[in-house]
Amino acid sequence: MKTAIVLGATGLIGKHLVEQLILNANIDQIVAVTRRPVDFGASKVHNAVINFEQLDDCADVFQGDLLFSCLGTTKKQAGSISKQRIVDFDYQLQVAKLAARNKVAHYLLVSSSGANKHSRSPYLKIKGQLEDQISQLTFEKISIVQPSLLLGQRDHVRIAETLGSYILPILCKLPGLRKFRPITGEQVAKKMIEISASQPLGQCTFKLDELF
Repeated sequence: MKTAIVLGATGLIGKHLVEQLILNANIDQIVAVTRRPVDFGASKVHNAVINFEQLDDCADVFQGDLLFSCLGTTKKQAGSISKQRIVDFDYQLQVAKLAARNKVAHYLLVSSSGANKHSRSPYLKIKGQLEDQISQLTFEKISIVQPSLLLGQRDHVRIAETLGSYILPILCKLPGLRKFRPITGEQVAKKMIEISASQPLGQCTFKLDELF
C-alpha cells in the first residue's frame, strides 16, 4: 500500500488525480496539498494546507511513495511572467527538492508540449527549465508528462483556452497538426496513475500521443 502526494490538488488535473486515487486500491493515503482548506469527502485523503512562502517549514508534508506535481498558473492570474515563474518553477522545484530529501521514490510532473529551456516562449522556457532541474534530483523514478491544451471544468475561466477548446479540435484534423490536439484533465490524470504503477527505474517523458 502506498501514500500519494498531490501538489495542485484543486487544479484541473489535480482534482481528477485525487478522485481517481480515492478509488485506487493500491493507494491507502492521499496527501492533497492546497493553499486553503478543502473537504475532499474521503477518509483516505489528508488535506495539507501550506504556506508556499514558507515551504521549508512544511517539509514533513512531502513524505510518501509518489508525488504528483501539477501545480500551475497563468500569466494573467499571476500578474506577470516573473510571478508566474514563482508558481510554475520556484514552488514546484522547492517541493521536489524536499520530496527527494525525504526519499520519495517516484516523482510525476505535469509539464507541457513544446517545453524547452531554450524556447523563446517564456512559458515553454519555464517548463523546460523545470524539467531540466528535476532531472538532476535523486528520485528513483521521474515521469514527465507533456500534454497540450487541457480541457475540462475549471474553477475560473481562461478565455484563450476556452477559445482553443473550440478551434483546436477542428484544426488538429489537418495533416501534421494532430500532435497538438487537446486532451482532458481526466485523461491526463488516468495516464499518470497508470504510469505510477508501471514505470521502471529512471526517467521517462510521455508526449501527447502516449497520454491518449
